Amino acid sequence: MIRRLPVVPTIIVLAAVGVMIGLGIWQLQRAKWKEGLIAQYAAAEHLPPIIFPTALTPNSDLPLFRNATGVCLRIVNRRVVAGENRSGEPGYVHVVDCTTGAEGPGMSVEVGWSKDPNAKVNWQGGPVSGIIAPDRQTRMRLVAAGAPPGLEPSAPPSLDSIPNNHRSYALQWFAFAIIALVIYGLAVRKQLKEAPASRR
Repeated sequence: MIRRLPVVPTIIVLAAVGVMIGLGIWQLQRAKWKEGLIAQYAAAEHLPPIIFPTALTPNSDLPLFRNATGVCLRIVNRRVVAGENRSGEPGYVHVVDCTTGAEGPGMSVEVGWSKDPNAKVNWQGGPVSGIIAPDRQTRMRLVAAGAPPGLEPSAPPSLDSIPNNHRSYALQWFAFAIIALVIYGLAVRKQLKEAPASRR
């Protein structure tokens, strides 16, 4: 008698394994993309300064890690987020959102660091220079090279802050696929061995 694999469970397991392998391949592609992005950011650190860009489309590539200059005409918002000073001491960085023209916020500036989230920021805008860093709220902000009285300079953005764990994620998905096949293979093997005995 020919012993047949259970059709429905086999289809489900193979489909799941296919998805896992697909996710692993996708993570490898993401790893290659992230490596290219990090190389681009590393090169940007050595390029000449630019004027801080304010007219970006949602799909625009951000000029992160680039030296830039800008002019804060008017502060329209202040916020505080966790951050470090140049010595690596944890605390709070003070960010202001500014207008750079007639309409709306045009740039965000990380003006400095303090241990006190309520520290007074004695800066009312004007010319500023620094390095462009990611910002969760406005996509990017200018980390000022100096700091106003009462604050310390913030730590400049670091490439170490950009994770690239995609290859390890890919290995995990491939491992899950192998484990699923092994477990299913053992279960089917046990079932096929027990089937003749149950028919006696």
